[in-house]
Amino acid sequence: MEWVERLNQSMNYIEEHLTDEIDYEQLGRIACCSTYHYQRMFTYMAGITLAEYIRRRKMSLAAVDLQGGNEKIIDVAEKYGYRSPTAFNRAFQSFHGIAPSSVRNEGVSVKSFSTIVFRIAVKGATEMNYRIETKDAFRIIGVSASLDKEIENNFMIVPKMWQDAAVSGTIEKLAGMMDTPLMGLLGVSACNDEEQWKYFIAVSSTKENDEFEEYTVPASTWAIFSGTGTNKSIQELQQRIITEWLPASGYEYANAPDIEVYLNQDPQNAQYEVWIPVIKKQV
Repeated sequence: MEWVERLNQSMNYIEEHLTDEIDYEQLGRIACCSTYHYQRMFTYMAGITLAEYIRRRKMSLAAVDLQGGNEKIIDVAEKYGYRSPTAFNRAFQSFHGIAPSSVRNEGVSVKSFSTIVFRIAVKGATEMNYRIETKDAFRIIGVSASLDKEIENNFMIVPKMWQDAAVSGTIEKLAGMMDTPLMGLLGVSACNDEEQWKYFIAVSSTKENDEFEEYTVPASTWAIFSGTGTNKSIQELQQRIITEWLPASGYEYANAPDIEVYLNQDPQNAQYEVWIPVIKKQV
C-alpha cells in the first residue's frame, strides 16, 4: 500500500543519515504530510517517538562500532552527533545499561535495536463510525502555548495548559464566548511547517476580547470521529484513527490543524470529537 511504502521510504532515509543531521521536514515530504503529522503517525504506528527511535538506532550501531575495538569513544560519539562525551555516555548507558568503555570487555552484553519496517495488519472487525465534512475557514479565540518541533518535548506542556486553564477560570470564560460552530471547547494543534507550532485551548467565536488570542483555522475537509470517556480514551481513539482507519481510508493528511472538540466539560466522562484534516489520495 502506497501510504505504508512512503513510511518505509522514510525509514530508509533515516538509516542513510544516522551519522548526519536527520531533517524531520524531509521525512514529512517523503511521507507526503507535515512534520507534525509525520511524527504523530510514527509514534502511534511504532509505539515510540521518532526521536527515541533515532536514539535507539544510533546507540545500537555505536555499540557495534565500539565492539570492533579500533575506534575511540570520542570519535564514535561525534560520528552519531554527540558533541559532548558526557551526553553520549548518558545516552549509551541509558540504552545499554553499561558505559561505552565497558563494551570491549569479554562477555559483556549489549542491546540491538533493528530498523522498523511498517506493515498493515488486519486485527479484526471493529467498527469505527466517522463522517466527512468540508468546512470554510473559521475564527477561534483562546490561549496558546508554543510547541517544540520535536513532539516528545511537548508531552508535559498540553496537560499543564488544561490544568492551568481550569484552575484560572479560563475554560469557563471561553465557554461563555462560543457563538459559532464548532460548538464545544477546542484543543487545536496548529502545527504546519511554515509557522511556529502552537497548541490552543479555544472556542469558535465572533466576539472580541483583548484577553484572548485569535487564530483562523483554514478551510479544509475533515474526517470526524466521536467518542466518550477520559483523556486516555481520546488518545486511544486517535491511535486507532492513525493505525486502523487512515491507511485503508483512501485519504491522507491535509495541511491543517488537528482539532479535539469537547462537547461537555467533565474530564472523567467527556463527550468529544476528533477532527482530522484530510484530502483524497491521488490515483
